Amino acid sequence: MNSPVTYLDHAATTPMIPEALAAMTEHLRTLGNPSSLHTSGREARRVVEEARETIAQALGSRPSDVVFTAGGTESDNLALKGMYWSRRAGDPGRRRILASAIEHHAVLDPLHWLTTEAGAEVEYVPVDGLGRLQVDALRDGIERDPESVALVSVMWANNEVGTVQPLAEVVRLAQAHGIPVHTDAVQAVGQLPVDFAASGVDALTVSAHKLGGPAGVGALVVRRELALTPVLHGGGQERDVRSGTLNTPAIAGMAAAVELAVKRQPEFAAETAALRDSLVARVREVVPDAVLNGDPGPGIEHRLPGNAHLTFPGCDGDLLLMLLDAQRIECSTGSACSAGVPEVSHVLLAMGISESHVRGSLRFSLGHGSSKGDVDRLVEAIGPAVERARAAGVADRRGRAARGAVRDDEGGS
Repeated sequence: MNSPVTYLDHAATTPMIPEALAAMTEHLRTLGNPSSLHTSGREARRVVEEARETIAQALGSRPSDVVFTAGGTESDNLALKGMYWSRRAGDPGRRRILASAIEHHAVLDPLHWLTTEAGAEVEYVPVDGLGRLQVDALRDGIERDPESVALVSVMWANNEVGTVQPLAEVVRLAQAHGIPVHTDAVQAVGQLPVDFAASGVDALTVSAHKLGGPAGVGALVVRRELALTPVLHGGGQERDVRSGTLNTPAIAGMAAAVELAVKRQPEFAAETAALRDSLVARVREVVPDAVLNGDPGPGIEHRLPGNAHLTFPGCDGDLLLMLLDAQRIECSTGSACSAGVPEVSHVLLAMGISESHVRGSLRFSLGHGSSKGDVDRLVEAIGPAVERARAAGVADRRGRAARGAVRDDEGGS
């Protein structure tokens, strides 16, 4: 009989909570397009608008600020492209975008596209060795020519190493020059206190499946006063910045998940951080040279409570992941959106970590349902897995050295 799965990849996606599943299931049975004027359409619209109000109240925004999307990636694209195009239309000189060097690819890839296809000049602000944005570098980038900056984008907390970013300082610097700020808060909502209005940001990305809701639905919380150029064109839904038929059941599920995740956040953060600290300490007892990456600060103002990102020197992270997976322990080498792509983490490289150490890193992320038993099973498995991974690495290096020696001999013959 197979042992149960030990799931330690909640940062990639986390199971739906029962309340979200119930809300979504209820509305899967009902008929109605929220844009239709008949009774069924009006009923669907009521569900959507109640969900909008629920999410707005949970996140500290006005209902009219909430724009529903198909998820975090679409929200990031709408924020970056929509803000850039709108700002350029008002002032063609605003070509510069400042973003942290450790953004998720849902931000980095649209920025690259804007550079190659829309004339943007993107400047990536460096981070320190803990993965924290260097505020002085951002200040220098803005003050060098503030009139040329279209927007600033800095994530609320990093998805790989968990470091919380100095968003208040980012907003203060940008607001002094009337520059709008976008933040990808996909990892933060439900783990950290997130208040849209109090934060001062102009646009905030949230995704349902990261906090117990369904996949395929999210929102861009964006000040209604901020002009956005649409990315999608069609029926003019969502204040004409995001056309498309609204997914009523998924939106209902998202609202239930957001409401409960925010309500439970203080208790969740305390319990999960304690479990995470136990995981790190016990793993390092078994593997003493394991290195914790990211901000080691004790509070959630420093690090996401569910994040433990560790480097195991001498190991290949992909091999170590598969050895653990064979024991039905599931974790990640980084962002799930980059899974299967043979490239090292841009986040760790930006932090100044050597490529050899980067390749030996794993992310263990905890969420609702995580338990001491999960940590026990990881601790039991990690020692033998690291030994096997290191032995495989030694054998591989010896094999490559031998093949190199043969080639040298052949070349000299």
